[in-house]
Amino acid sequence: MHSRSSGKSKDVMRIVFMGTPEFALPSLELLLKSEHQVVGVVTQPDKPKGRGLKLSASPVKEFAIKHNLKVLTPEDLKSEEFYQTLSELKPDLTVVVAFRILPERVFGLPPYGTINLHASLLPKYRGAAPINWAIIKGEKRTGVTTFFIQRKVDTGNIILQKEVEISPEETCGELSLKLSKIGAEVLLETINLIEKKEAKTQPQNELEATPAPKITDELCKIDWSRPVEEVNNLTRGVSPTPGAFTFFRGKLLKIYKAEIVTGQEGSTEPGRIISADKSTGILVQAGRGILKLKELQLEGKKKITADEFLRGYRIEAGEKLG
Repeated sequence: MHSRSSGKSKDVMRIVFMGTPEFALPSLELLLKSEHQVVGVVTQPDKPKGRGLKLSASPVKEFAIKHNLKVLTPEDLKSEEFYQTLSELKPDLTVVVAFRILPERVFGLPPYGTINLHASLLPKYRGAAPINWAIIKGEKRTGVTTFFIQRKVDTGNIILQKEVEISPEETCGELSLKLSKIGAEVLLETINLIEKKEAKTQPQNELEATPAPKITDELCKIDWSRPVEEVNNLTRGVSPTPGAFTFFRGKLLKIYKAEIVTGQEGSTEPGRIISADKSTGILVQAGRGILKLKELQLEGKKKITADEFLRGYRIEAGEKLG
């Protein structure tokens, strides 16, 4: 193992942290508070954002700069320059939380290897959008997994897992926040086990593997002919971003929150508004069952509650979404 920094306890691991979105922040924050040493942070290059397309740093980069950490933003993870810079940091271990696919040379560099924190109970929901898909598919539970990275994405040997319940109304944004905090603790526990050479691993069962590909715009369009549970799960699973959508009077309408009306099936055409008033709220017919809309956003407008929407638009029962 590489020599330790002076003044540090013997348990210090030199760690390179790789991550980009907000989901990775609790993990990086907890690592900074631990006895281990974060010797560098790798994140995506700044990207154009907003109407003016000004270059914007990733949440991880902003956090790292604020805490005076060395930041690398390579365009090409296979470049010799990036590999040399990483080598100079002399990491004992690389930790990945929501980053890109790494070349074998990069994940094989540290003597203790490279570990990943993934937001599902692997081998279920391998891929870019595990939290979204767990909700879209109507799962009642999910969790986090730490594993050693191998060449094939999300297939490495599992170190630790923690199961988490998905509550019936929970959105992707809410579940993501919950998993990011639980995941940070599981990640630190994993690093401590690796440091003590006590990490036990188990292979993933390939027969149970399910995919969680990137969420596309097409997927987010609501098909009102589907059962109400599926429509509600889609709404929750892509809220707050990119958001499930339908069309209202020719304009795109995003639905961020809704709930199933229990005990009623409805009998009109899917997508028809059954009622739209203060007492009932906005009720929409699905293929089987009725959905009550709670939080919406019409194209070009801000996100508002169903009550506010009713005040702003005179909606008639019988109007159609789709």
